[in-house]
Amino acid sequence: MALTAETESRLYRSLRVASGAAAHLVALGFPAAVAVLARPGSSLFSWHPLLMALAFSFLMTEALLIFSPETSLLRSFSRKVRVRVHWALQLLALLCALLGLGIITYNKHLNGKGHFVTWHGLTGLLAVLYAGGQCAGGVLLLYPKLMKNWTLAKLKLYHATSGLVGYLLGCASLMLGMCSLWFTTTVTGASWYLAMLCPLVTSLVIMNQVSNAYLYRKRSQH
Repeated sequence: MALTAETESRLYRSLRVASGAAAHLVALGFPAAVAVLARPGSSLFSWHPLLMALAFSFLMTEALLIFSPETSLLRSFSRKVRVRVHWALQLLALLCALLGLGIITYNKHLNGKGHFVTWHGLTGLLAVLYAGGQCAGGVLLLYPKLMKNWTLAKLKLYHATSGLVGYLLGCASLMLGMCSLWFTTTVTGASWYLAMLCPLVTSLVIMNQVSNAYLYRKRSQH
């Protein structure tokens, strides 16, 4: 029996709510697991994986999910409040990422190792630099008059799209980090595959959210 349009809409909404809830759990659970594995404070290096997991798995994911109409933890608040919290979370994410980058760079210097000679290192550096540029670009949304030839709607769309690219870079860096010697010797078997699924789950949810925002804008134009 064919599903009615109303039933399909409810089913789709339920799936979005479920996927959003899973993203929230993964965003918090992954850094918590990394904290257990790294034991921050046990060495200088131990702070690097924790800070990067906090930046790209927890803070950045929550900063983007805050605009989800189904799964935002602040959906009952005004958009102005959500924008401010988004800014705060993104700045905290950038701060954690910069600290994580600084720590691993200094740790490699102390141990006489090369800098940014692996795909993980290069992707991580690019993700941090991109996050900094994305935060700077977000200023244009606060002062849209600086871009006279661009409408606010277009600025929001391009900010969301470029933000998605930066988020995927961060997730790619996390996944490459899980291929490192430190992680593969600590996490083995099925646990390693489950860990690799974490950035994939949040990436799919965020991509769906951004694509839906784009489709909504296209429909509103017609």
